[in-house]
Amino acid sequence: QNWEQDPETFLIIIKGAGGKAFCSGGDIRELSEARNANQKVAQDLFREEYTLNYAIGSCQKPYVALIHGITMGGGVGLSVHGQFRVATEKSLFAMPETAIGLFPDVGGGYFLPRLQGKLGYFLALTGFRLKGRDVYKAGIATHFVDSEKLDMLEEDLLALKSPSKENVTDVLEAYHTKSKTDQGKSFILEEHMDKINSCFSANTVEEIIENLQQDGSSFALEQLKVINKMSPTSLKITLRQLIEGSSKTLQEVLIMEYRLSQACMGGHDFHEGVRAVLIDKDQSPKWKPANLKEVTDEDVNNYFKSLGSNDLKL
Repeated sequence: QNWEQDPETFLIIIKGAGGKAFCSGGDIRELSEARNANQKVAQDLFREEYTLNYAIGSCQKPYVALIHGITMGGGVGLSVHGQFRVATEKSLFAMPETAIGLFPDVGGGYFLPRLQGKLGYFLALTGFRLKGRDVYKAGIATHFVDSEKLDMLEEDLLALKSPSKENVTDVLEAYHTKSKTDQGKSFILEEHMDKINSCFSANTVEEIIENLQQDGSSFALEQLKVINKMSPTSLKITLRQLIEGSSKTLQEVLIMEYRLSQACMGGHDFHEGVRAVLIDKDQSPKWKPANLKEVTDEDVNNYFKSLGSNDLKL
């Protein structure tokens, strides 16, 4: 907010501090551990995070995220709502939340259903990982630049006198055009897009599973295997989050997701997912309810209920 109001600030560039990741998310383990101590940690963390996501989404000054390396969960929230997202051959994107009893938050309900066809629904439910130029081809990045050119790109952006969106676009386009890595390769999911579009265009998770079973291709069966490992509750709230989010503004989506986040913190699956994946690392979470048919419409509705005076205010 200070940068927005500062007449001396013309351009915002965000990048990862280490070589390995842009940002792979917040410390969800700490969130889970805080449950016993106090609920306020979860309220504050999600409120601050989503307020930041909204500020990025509504930022009027050019905002450039260099999503070099791992970009997952919270890292997606720091980049995807900004005007410019630059992927490199080392970018690795995923929203793996359904595997830990959560849902693809940080505005996932806004950007995922707006990707081509049903691609966002597929990425959200399976946690499928996209790498390198595919992050651009999927529509998550706006540009692709070879990583060895990132420093030069940054210098050229900083050299702009009073950068407008147009100036920044010109610089990024020039670098994008010159970047040759995997230039001729087709999108990794290209050959599966028809299947993804038909199988994932259902209003219930059960129907999606049925579609994949009926399809029977090795790709469909592989996705089935993945989905069957996920939290049944997470799958159901995620599908509804995306269906509802497809016609909401980013602001409305983040308010909805804040409600979901608080319900997940109070539920069983998130803490069990963190235990199985991050703490004990046995990779075999015991979800409750254990299967889809036990997750009732009423259960799902409860996740979306207003928090009244505790709702997120943007």
